[in-house]
Amino acid sequence: MTVAEPLGFLAGALVTGSIVPQVIRVFKLKSAREISFLFTTLLLLGVITWLAYGIWLKLIAVVVWNAVGAVLAAILLYAKLKYGK
Repeated sequence: MTVAEPLGFLAGALVTGSIVPQVIRVFKLKSAREISFLFTTLLLLGVITWLAYGIWLKLIAVVVWNAVGAVLAAILLYAKLKYGK
């Protein structure tokens, strides 16, 4: 592990963790009207692209946090489709 890798893990945890309160809120309120469908879709596509990048370059922090982020973004997209009306 290089000196920079802990920084990558910290950054990934902070950015990915920022989605968690939104996911919790949407399911708690059973409302996703205030969430943009376009934003959520682009977020999911972006995270999947970062995941592919991390896999390609074998960057563990990028892979781990973008895999988690992809799951969270997919859950948020599901919630938008279910509760967005």
